Amino acid sequence: MSAGTGQPPAVRRRVELDLLRALVVLGLVFFHAALVFSPDDDFYVKNRETTDVVTVAAGLAVVWAMPLLFLVAGLGARHSLRRRGPGGFARERLLRLGVPLVFATLVLCPPPQWLRLRAADPGYDESYWEFWPRFLTVHPDPGDFPFVLEGDHFETGHLWFVVLLLAFSLLLAPVVGPLESAARRSGDAVERRPVLLLLPVLPLALINSLLGMEEGFAGWNRWAYLLFFLFGYALADDERIRAAMRRLAVPVGVLGIVLFLGTAPGFLSEDDPFTAWNAVALSTRALFGAAGWCWVVAILGLLDRPREGRSREAGPPSRVLPYLAVAALPLYVLHQPVVVAFAYGVVSWSAPIAVKYAVIVACSLAVILLVYECLVRRTRVTRFLFGMRTDPPTPPAS
Repeated sequence: MSAGTGQPPAVRRRVELDLLRALVVLGLVFFHAALVFSPDDDFYVKNRETTDVVTVAAGLAVVWAMPLLFLVAGLGARHSLRRRGPGGFARERLLRLGVPLVFATLVLCPPPQWLRLRAADPGYDESYWEFWPRFLTVHPDPGDFPFVLEGDHFETGHLWFVVLLLAFSLLLAPVVGPLESAARRSGDAVERRPVLLLLPVLPLALINSLLGMEEGFAGWNRWAYLLFFLFGYALADDERIRAAMRRLAVPVGVLGIVLFLGTAPGFLSEDDPFTAWNAVALSTRALFGAAGWCWVVAILGLLDRPREGRSREAGPPSRVLPYLAVAALPLYVLHQPVVVAFAYGVVSWSAPIAVKYAVIVACSLAVILLVYECLVRRTRVTRFLFGMRTDPPTPPAS
């Protein structure tokens, strides 16, 4: 096929995006385990002793990690829409995202909430099976779209990513035609003036600043993620834009670091930098949004550069990355309940923070990978429930 219509998947596969997706999803185990020891975050289970190191490390992660996941998802949506058309794409997204969302909300989201109550009150003696119906007691809340159900104990928890991705996909399908035209014009413009690659900092800064940052969504406003998703759809697979990203990766990365450092005074001095309406808070959120786009461009550009002896489109040296790429959604769905369960047992130990953290991370990684390998990917039913294709799995290469 021509460059304008795409090439066969084996040629077009971008290994660096598989790497990014795998690193971000597995990195969430490290991230959420760290929140157990954060002095700021209201995580399900908290250690009595906390450290400000977690706050700094979390800030370095949230500025780029989830935005990259949405951008890569937007790129995947473009390929899927080309193959299936708008109707087929919407049906596929409802199955691949909607089914695991419903299943995990019923099965995997209640335990962390129950453990939160047990951790907060030593006298809490309600059994899990008594708590489960109360978790599912909900009422409509359309004002919080796309999180349209509300309850005293109900939450989608870490599945907020799946909720937003499903909503964005369904919003995208009807407007694919105008977006294709806009994407072509964007490629033409960036080819002439590569600096136009920085234009997305403006809407991202405005959304984060004026609508406020949301702690429950990794510090970004939910609608900023829609922009990353749309930018991924429109920009990331155009070779002209990829060339601009490679060329500008270093200076844009330096700019992103400077912008991110500029957020420090606001985040450190303001009581509520996420939602306050004073000048310092507004500018801090704007700088954060602008920094996020710069970090994403720099990371994509640097990883897209050719390595010695290998082309950018070459296949990986083993099947580890394809294996993890297929496993990304199931591992994401599985990880947080496992982290919370181990944290609940570990925080009562008389041990240093570093030891507790290492135990939570190591045990959580082992369990989610074991559950995925031995249970999720082995049957058609479990593959369907976790959003995977139901074809029989092929064994991983050694």
